[in-house]
Amino acid sequence: MKRFADLSEQEVLALAITNEEEDSRIYRGFAQGLRDQFPASAKVFDEMAEEEVQHRTWLYDLYRQKFGDYLPLIRRQDVKGFMQQRQPLWLMHPLGLDEVRKFAENMEFEAERFYRKAAETSRDASVRQLLIQLAEAEAGHESLAHKLSATILTKGAREKEDETARRMFLLQYVQPGLVGLMDGSVSTLAPLFAAAFATHSPWETFLVGMAASVGAGISMGFAEALSDDGSLTGRGTPWLRGTVSGVMTTLGGVGHTLPYLIPDFWIATIVAIIVVVIELAVISYIRFRYMDTPFLQAAFQIVVGGTLVFIAGILIGSA
Repeated sequence: MKRFADLSEQEVLALAITNEEEDSRIYRGFAQGLRDQFPASAKVFDEMAEEEVQHRTWLYDLYRQKFGDYLPLIRRQDVKGFMQQRQPLWLMHPLGLDEVRKFAENMEFEAERFYRKAAETSRDASVRQLLIQLAEAEAGHESLAHKLSATILTKGAREKEDETARRMFLLQYVQPGLVGLMDGSVSTLAPLFAAAFATHSPWETFLVGMAASVGAGISMGFAEALSDDGSLTGRGTPWLRGTVSGVMTTLGGVGHTLPYLIPDFWIATIVAIIVVVIELAVISYIRFRYMDTPFLQAAFQIVVGGTLVFIAGILIGSA
């Protein structure tokens, strides 16, 4: 691995050509990944890719004039202390619109910095002139977020894409997470408090609660992952939904299980009941905030269901 300062002008141009080719393919990947859900933004990334192709053409024409047809393969990962390797965001599906916009803005900033640094070390006037021209072109670009909102995207198109992004977030994260949290918080109440009032042993109650929480998390995770593959519903990849649902289910049960690490049974039970109240309030707020459910209606539904399960657990444990 070479330091950037040790690169020759031939190697700097070769690196720039490779970078432009790679960036154009990244933008193509973004466009392809966004085309179905965000067609207007995909069009912008197609144009960005074309700009990178044009930059590569300028660089390669100058390179051939100076150094001939042989082009050494020099990539970002071959140069130490300058350009960072990028996470393969463009290979991930589904793509998050805001995340892609931010990633692309960072790419533009990185490209400008590269060209200015390269121009400072160049001794050839024509090479330095092209590098400065490319740096100014990158600096002259409007930020991608502004470009997407103010030029190609109309207000209506931007609002439509933002609503699509919100809906995808709800389907892929909030909905499976909320279902898991509700299931973990409510379904584990009966076995936990049944064990508590049957044994009056905090440790045994804790073990029952942990077993119920972990078991429910595994069950819900597989159930959510196997429910559909997301290809038609837009709910994202099965493993992602299953993981979110499983983790939130487990957390929903663990919350009111942890108080039973307290040695005193009645203190542990009182703390557990307080935690249950907090959990039900959080679930009601999430339904109100993300699922457009009136808060009082959401609270009534959750509290009634949770209370019935809670009472069932106590009655069974006390029998």
